Amino acid sequence: MTKVLILYYSSYGHIETMASAVAEGAKRAGAEVTIKRVPETAPAEVAQAAHFKLDQAAPVCTVDELADFDAIILGAPTRYGRMPSQMAAFLDQTGGLWARGALNGKVGAAFSSTGSQHGGQETTLFSMITNLLHFGMVVVGLPYSFQGQLRIDEVTGGSPYGATTIAGGKGERQPSENELEGARHQGELVARTAAKLFA
Repeated sequence: MTKVLILYYSSYGHIETMASAVAEGAKRAGAEVTIKRVPETAPAEVAQAAHFKLDQAAPVCTVDELADFDAIILGAPTRYGRMPSQMAAFLDQTGGLWARGALNGKVGAAFSSTGSQHGGQETTLFSMITNLLHFGMVVVGLPYSFQGQLRIDEVTGGSPYGATTIAGGKGERQPSENELEGARHQGELVARTAAKLFA
C-alpha cells in the first residue's frame, strides 16, 4: 500500500482543514495516509496573543520520518508570498536526507492559503515545490482535471500548482466546498501517481 505523508503548518486552522481534505482524497485512492505537522517556532506568548490554533490533533513530525513515505504533500499558509518560517525551518534541517538522496524519485505536492485572492498563493506553492525538486521528487500539481478551479460564479482558490484556499484578511473565511474538493482531487492524484511509480 502506498504511504502518503501530509505535512503541514497551520496558524489558524485553515491549512489543518485543507490537510484533512487532502487526506480524504489520498485515502479514496487506496493510500495509507499519515497527517503530521511541523513544530511551532513562535514563542508561546506570541502564539497565544495572536490567537493561533494551538489545539491541533496532528502529531509533530521529525525530519527522519520523511524517508519512510512514498509521497509527501506539504501544506502551509503564505507569509509575504512564500512559505512561513515554521515550514522553512523544518525543511532547512533536511540536509542529511538530501545528501544521501533519501527522497529521490518520491512524489511531492503542495497546497496553501492566503488572506486574499492575489495574496501570493502561487509563489507560496512554488516556494515549497522548489524544495521538493531539490530533493529529487516528482511533483504533482492540481491539473484542470479539477474543473472547479475554472469557476467564476464564486470566489475560490485553486491553481495548477496546487490546491489553495482564501482565508480572508482576518482569517474569517473557512475553506469552501469547492476548495476542499480541489484538495481531495490533488490528494487522490498524488496517491495514484505514487502507486504507479512504486507498483
